[in-house]
Amino acid sequence: MRILTTWLREMLPGLQERKIEDRQLAEDLTLRGIAVEGVEVLGDSDGSLFEMDITTNRVDAMNHYGVAREAATIYGLRLAPLDFPLSEPRAAGLLMPVRIEAADACGRFTAQVVRGVSATGSGALTQAMERYFRLLGQKSIAHAVDASNFAWLMMGHPTHAFDLDYIEGAIVVRRARRGEWLKTLDGIERELDPEDLIVADEAKPLGLAGVMGGWETMIRPETRNVLVESAWFDPVAVRRTARRHGLHTDASHRFERGADFCAAPVASALVTALLVETGGWLDGARVDARVEELEARTARRPPVRLALGEVQRILGQTVDTEGILAAAVQTMLGGLGCVLETDNEADGREAWQVALPSWRLDLEREIDLIEEVARVYGYNRFANTLPPFVGSVQARPTSAAEAAVCMRLRAAGVHQTIGSTFCSAAEAQLCEPQPGVSVPLGNPLSAEAGMLRPSLVPSMLGMVAGNLHRDVSDVRLFEMGTVFSGSTERVEERLSLAIGLAGAVPTEGVFAGRRELEFFDLKGIVEQVVESFAAGSVAFDQFPPELQIMPEWLHPWRAARLTVDGLTVGWLGELHPRQAAARKLKARVLVAELYLDRLLKLPLRRPAMREISRFQPVRRDFSLLLPRRVSWAAVDRALVEMGIAEMVDWRAREIFHEGVGITADSYALLLGVTFQAQDRTLREDELQGFAAKIVAAAEGLGGRLRGEAVGAVS
Repeated sequence: MRILTTWLREMLPGLQERKIEDRQLAEDLTLRGIAVEGVEVLGDSDGSLFEMDITTNRVDAMNHYGVAREAATIYGLRLAPLDFPLSEPRAAGLLMPVRIEAADACGRFTAQVVRGVSATGSGALTQAMERYFRLLGQKSIAHAVDASNFAWLMMGHPTHAFDLDYIEGAIVVRRARRGEWLKTLDGIERELDPEDLIVADEAKPLGLAGVMGGWETMIRPETRNVLVESAWFDPVAVRRTARRHGLHTDASHRFERGADFCAAPVASALVTALLVETGGWLDGARVDARVEELEARTARRPPVRLALGEVQRILGQTVDTEGILAAAVQTMLGGLGCVLETDNEADGREAWQVALPSWRLDLEREIDLIEEVARVYGYNRFANTLPPFVGSVQARPTSAAEAAVCMRLRAAGVHQTIGSTFCSAAEAQLCEPQPGVSVPLGNPLSAEAGMLRPSLVPSMLGMVAGNLHRDVSDVRLFEMGTVFSGSTERVEERLSLAIGLAGAVPTEGVFAGRRELEFFDLKGIVEQVVESFAAGSVAFDQFPPELQIMPEWLHPWRAARLTVDGLTVGWLGELHPRQAAARKLKARVLVAELYLDRLLKLPLRRPAMREISRFQPVRRDFSLLLPRRVSWAAVDRALVEMGIAEMVDWRAREIFHEGVGITADSYALLLGVTFQAQDRTLREDELQGFAAKIVAAAEGLGGRLRGEAVGAVS
């Protein structure tokens, strides 16, 4: 927004007396959070034009009077009050009836009837308005419309002027009725929603409350009788109405951020004074309808207790030796519009009950007031010291497990990334774990970022595609982050892990070179992650495509589900060709998503270490004949259950499905077993005993020894 310094100086004559230049004013405002982005010098008599960047919570500073109030507080100057005296209304004038039926959305509505207005005025206010409009580049429309624009430029409160001759009966602030239509000032016929907040008369809608007026009652060149409206509307109600109709106006911009409840009659008086300068006269007194409940929430909020000791404790040391004193706190908060009443603590330390100004709805707690003291005092005036801290940093319960997962992935050559928390509705529908669990944003930045991500897959695919499209041939990425599910009323968060691979890996041996990554490369990385946890059982399985259990983003035949202890923990595989084509990916892309919150419930696998034995190991090979139904897992389990501490290693050295004595329902296994003790050299009788137990275990599985055990010392 643009601010004229010559207008500020009329509100603050002390600026001239203190010889504060425009450049210094811009710097001092910026240091206090009222950012001046640019200064354009207009001339000696016209001052400068400030380009301001006001944060959304400071709607009170989105006007000349609000900026002047900030300058007055900074320099300790007196701010001229907003006072617009009006002539007495004519006797027995019209009192415009006003009914507020939507008492939850309209807290105040003032109405003033002015008759006999003309197209131009010649008073002091009109001359000031014309001058400031010229300097600001503000377009002039009609005197009544210009008066409304002048009011929000000056004091930030939106008003509206209706052509009184087109109003039938009383003014009613209500919700729209189903089937009602309104042609707004932009010339568009709009079908109203029953949730829309509107200003109407007894017969028809007149305008979208706080957003835009209606075509039928707009100010025309021939308009002579005007109804001046100045109101307070609930921010949420205005925002919803504006969003439904795709409108964003100067009025809605201010009402959506919380207007000043007490400014309505002052803005009405300003607009009325400008209309009177055109020859108009007041037909009756101003009507001021209010809703006490909304007034109590805004203009009559309960005071906030502020202790000087808390101000000094939180803000810390200053470059001034005396620090922040009680007088400085009273001066700064008083300049911002707060009213401080002494309420010292029992030990005599200074404290106040602070009545909050109606135009600062962002002030709610003691810490807000302390922040205002720091802001006005100047952040550059605080000493560079660290705040005191007692205690120690407490790590999250899952931080060690998360670090172990990251270490495993980095060791596998995968690089960590951070993706966007948002995704499009189409991506959310594609990747959500269950239908309908994605959470939409109320005010998205764009259609491509309109949902909270239910999965890490969309952002991972975006990052893999971004690398491949920029000629990065080998991509190894992982992301550990939060995903969301539920509804706008209740959002649930959980930790997830996504892995994305593309490109090739080197090969060794006779066929040295490079080969394209395949499913089992990704499976191996996932297994390394799972190995970090002490899981009872880990399995990978698949489902036929016709069951529609596999995620849509995975290839129907080159993907698998990961289960840990019987619980689904993730999905992995090759990206579906349809999704690869949609992202213009020619290379094979492998993607996995693991439900990390489920893995983190398992304890980390702790490495077991023991001293290396100084005594010689002994290897024995057993040639076993086993039924085909006996798997290696069954053999491994049987060997573990024997509980031979000296048996330190066992593995399948060879497997034969054909040969002497091997039938169609059996196979031969050459089992290699290594024995080693920590405290002695093993004797032959001990080794024979171990061998007998192994043979007995094989017989327990339905197998037998093919021949004599061949022993070899290694």
